[in-house]
Amino acid sequence: MNTGTTARSAPGTKPRQGRIKCVVWDLDNTLWDGVLLEDGQVTVRPEVVAELKRLDDLGILHSVASRNDHDAAMERLAADGLADYFLYPQINWNPKSRSIEQIATSLNIGLDAIAFVDDQPFERAEVAHSLPAVLTVDAAELGEVLRTPEFRPKFVTDESRLRREMYRSAALRDRLEQEYTGTNTEFLASLDMHFTIAPAGREDLQRAEELTVRTNQLNSTGRTYSYEELDELRQSPDHLLLVAGLTDAYGTYGTIGLALAERGRPAWHLRMLLMSCRVLARGVGTVLLNHVMTLARDDGAVLRADFVETGRNRVMYVTYAFAGFAEAERDGNRLVLQSDLRQIQPPPDYLTVTVRT
Repeated sequence: MNTGTTARSAPGTKPRQGRIKCVVWDLDNTLWDGVLLEDGQVTVRPEVVAELKRLDDLGILHSVASRNDHDAAMERLAADGLADYFLYPQINWNPKSRSIEQIATSLNIGLDAIAFVDDQPFERAEVAHSLPAVLTVDAAELGEVLRTPEFRPKFVTDESRLRREMYRSAALRDRLEQEYTGTNTEFLASLDMHFTIAPAGREDLQRAEELTVRTNQLNSTGRTYSYEELDELRQSPDHLLLVAGLTDAYGTYGTIGLALAERGRPAWHLRMLLMSCRVLARGVGTVLLNHVMTLARDDGAVLRADFVETGRNRVMYVTYAFAGFAEAERDGNRLVLQSDLRQIQPPPDYLTVTVRT
């Protein structure tokens, strides 16, 4: 059983750069020196705080999985100005693996995107056994491991530095939604959402590449595109590269959608469509697709779309089906879907859509 710092990857594979999206921290003798409930007074480790803030600037999120008294631990974190860094902290007496699963669910990320830091071999072993996709890290080797490629995004964008605040806003929206007494449509209308669609500019390409790397559930092909590939496609007269953004009364969701269409006759071909999982529950999943459908129809073409079954993107297949696409070709897990564009859904009434040219 592995209790150390290696990422239990399949034989012959190598660590994937930037795969870690969230670091989950133990508290006692990891984030701080001492045991809170035994010592009363504990001292936060400055080298850990420095790493926490450095990773936050890179867009890597943080949470807590600690066997502790919740109120006492959160009070201690707040006293050191650290409480706001941790999203969905799990401070309870449950197994650490259960806490980590809850964090992954709350953040809507895969377990393979999580690193767990703990000083106790038993705790790391329990997580490694129950959740083998999670990267376990010995707190004693923190400085070395946190600077490996898995913790180093290829690009750090302005949006990366806002990621934590975006998730905090999302948590607020989720809480408000749970407390809302009206219908779901009425709640969505109360958010005052604004959806923008625009041709990708050079300044959008780092985030666009990041989206292709980070998005799994709502990615029509699972393919990633490099900055250079996207820049070439952006300038191609035969292609249209679009980015989509979303804001509401509680802040920005950032750039949340990307579409790549190849113009042609008798058909346009949608080579890629993806949406951030952050907007999965906001009822905007078909807006970008419907816009591309409208453009193709106005150009006198039908629309074909590539789809590759990845095992994680079933939601995107449903999105295409809901928009009226049917299977035209299949080669194993690779499909081509097609719509005759006779019916295109309008944007929902609760959404303001702005198209920039």
